[in-house]
Amino acid sequence: MKTKLTKNLESTLYQYCYEQSAYVVEEVSMPDKKGIVDTLSYQQLPDGSIEWRCYELKVTKNDFHSKAKLSFIGNYNYFVLPQQLYEEVKDEIPTHIGVLIYREFDKEALEQADQTLRAPGFLTVAKKAQYQELQVNEKKLTSHFVASLFREVDKAKRVEKGLQLYPDDKLYKELKKRAKKGYDIYHPDHNIYDRFIDDMQNDAVTALQEELDARNAEYQELKLRLEQLDHPNLEGKI
Repeated sequence: MKTKLTKNLESTLYQYCYEQSAYVVEEVSMPDKKGIVDTLSYQQLPDGSIEWRCYELKVTKNDFHSKAKLSFIGNYNYFVLPQQLYEEVKDEIPTHIGVLIYREFDKEALEQADQTLRAPGFLTVAKKAQYQELQVNEKKLTSHFVASLFREVDKAKRVEKGLQLYPDDKLYKELKKRAKKGYDIYHPDHNIYDRFIDDMQNDAVTALQEELDARNAEYQELKLRLEQLDHPNLEGKI
């Protein structure tokens, strides 16, 4: 499970890459069993060449010293770290690896912002990465990058479609599971079941009322037409 801080770093890095006109995706498996990079960006330069950047996100010292393989195979490679962690591990970072420092926006800055901020914080360059030749076959890397982008698009479409994708029996099991968390008999408006039933009843009443109003309008129109037939002098008044 990702911590809140990890998610904040991830969303801030995404915005950082986006503002540099780079295509970016998280958790990309590398060709030739080179591991999984936390974030990979692809940017086409003015001369037509492609620049690949790899980012590894770390939030604790234990995380930094994890045995998981570091997939620094890009042209430029960076650690993305909170300031405090950087101070603790900066002497362990290889010369050619860059560092981006994450800083969270304070509440006052958020309140005074003219528009909604698209990230919880911002990144500053503490150490520039040195260029290196791509460490894997570029065609294979592009294929892995596209596959990861498709995964994210598929996830987004599933979220957009929401509960339509789930069969009734699965939804029923999920509702039963949530029922075990407790039912507040003193505050029924806090319970999802009561809210659901109330909404369904309100929807049903509204639908019936609309149907009744439509039937009544048809009845009134028919009544007037019958009166017109019985009294031709009323013609033109309908």
